[in-house]
Amino acid sequence: MAEENKNFQLEIITPDRVFYKGEASMVEFTSVDGEMGIYKHHIPLTTVLAPGIVTITEPEGKKEAAVHAGFVQILGDKVTFLAEIAEWPEEIDVARAEAARARAEERLRGHGEEIDVTRAEIALKKALVRIDAKK
Repeated sequence: MAEENKNFQLEIITPDRVFYKGEASMVEFTSVDGEMGIYKHHIPLTTVLAPGIVTITEPEGKKEAAVHAGFVQILGDKVTFLAEIAEWPEEIDVARAEAARARAEERLRGHGEEIDVTRAEIALKKALVRIDAKK
């Protein structure tokens, strides 16, 4: 009996480009409900994407990217990310990410009534994801 192809189609789409399109045997990412790992024939599901590292396991090896906010649609043989932002590590400006982290931490430390705490927390998470993706 022939072995079944374990790969599925994966697309990561942002407002300005098709970030990734190819075959993967697994994709790992962070949803608002926690870490998820998806293989072919996963139950159909739509979930909310949280800022984090997406790990794509291709036949040639693994790739990682920083992905920020959006939705993930999981079907039996296709997974589609609709993401606000997706970046390969080489596209990330670490100095800019470090400056964004410092600004967000400062806002959270000394926040007053005028500071949007949720927005500062999201900015901090995005900066930390970018820094982590670059490592």
